[in-house]
Amino acid sequence: MESKARSAMLKTKQILSGNSGEGYVDTAVKILMSVVIGALVLAGLYTLFGETVLPTLTQRIKEMFNYGG
Repeated sequence: MESKARSAMLKTKQILSGNSGEGYVDTAVKILMSVVIGALVLAGLYTLFGETVLPTLTQRIKEMFNYGG
């Protein structure tokens, strides 16, 4: 019984002292970078569509339905 407890204690000590955690900080930085870059891309597309595409689109739709047939 004592040898099993000692064995379990040694195994636990090895697991806790190991450096096998694979880059949690690196993964967090990658996720943060992808979120920031995605937000910038969405902001750019929103600006592009808001200032360039949508005004001409609404004008074309108004012209299409405002015919004097």
